Amino acid sequence: MLEWAFRYRWLCGVSSLGAIALALLPFATSTYVVQLFISICANVALATAWAFFSGTTRYISLATAAFFGVGIYTLAIVHVHLPLPLALLAAAFAGFLVALVVGLSTLRLRGVYFVVFTFGLTELIHQLINWWAVKNRAVTRYIFTDISHIEVYIYETLLVIALLTVAASWYVSRTRLGYALRAIGEDETVARHTGIDTTSVKVFCFAASAAVMALVGAVTTLQQPYIDASIAFNNAWSFEVLIAALLGGPGRPWGPAVGAILLVLLKDQLAGSLYFGIALGLCFVVIVYLLPGGLAPLIERCHQGFDATAMLRVLRGAKLPDGSPWPRRLKLGLKAVIARLNAFWRL
Repeated sequence: MLEWAFRYRWLCGVSSLGAIALALLPFATSTYVVQLFISICANVALATAWAFFSGTTRYISLATAAFFGVGIYTLAIVHVHLPLPLALLAAAFAGFLVALVVGLSTLRLRGVYFVVFTFGLTELIHQLINWWAVKNRAVTRYIFTDISHIEVYIYETLLVIALLTVAASWYVSRTRLGYALRAIGEDETVARHTGIDTTSVKVFCFAASAAVMALVGAVTTLQQPYIDASIAFNNAWSFEVLIAALLGGPGRPWGPAVGAILLVLLKDQLAGSLYFGIALGLCFVVIVYLLPGGLAPLIERCHQGFDATAMLRVLRGAKLPDGSPWPRRLKLGLKAVIARLNAFWRL
């Protein structure tokens, strides 16, 4: 880990500067931009957490809304009894515990059966919460917070969660656990015969991703004055997170983040209209027919085909004789840029 950080110290430096700039964003921009970045951070964390388990093992889960809602209701119940940081940890633990129980009994399913079960799990928890709320005459629960600048608090918390989720996904992908997840996705029977405890790996990673989803749900609900079961267990979360992860590319740790950012920006532009639903359908078609691996492999190919050093050398006139006029250097530099753009198009 330290050797890699030293080798790519320029990348670590740029990433650190970017994280600092994002952390200072609320103090230099409008409320609208802060709200937009709150949505981006939440979706990046959710899509990365989803891809951490489902993208590698190919157990397609539609239970994001279930764990998201569990985190919301846990926070709504315990935040009046515990300090806010402990209430958020309790929400994450509740999501982990629910996923642990569910995973132990259902991760033996595979394919369409697992997809249908996870979709039904959200509706089951939704109806159970509704029944419990009506029985106890507590259909609506109010959220009380005494934190000043609550939007800044929510943004900073979600930013930390998103960055840690992406970093943890990247780190785990290079460990034995990451290799075990990919082996399960390729062929679970072969993985089991090679000595991998597939049940433990699947259950733990499923619960870990659910904990992140519950934590994100708990944080985002702090900006709501009240919640109910319809708000907490909205199946739109499950489908939007799935599309974001597949659009960006679940095979790369950073791929779901790219898809989440694009989807949030698209949703922001089409907010309040019926065109967003059409756009989601088009995203499905594009993913299936044109980008089965998502945008991440395409970005990697473009990056590998881009020789920035050679272009800078031409722009500086390194291949030209001394004393060449600068217009000639500029002309050759522009030709090099156009050639690279044509190469990108062919990719």
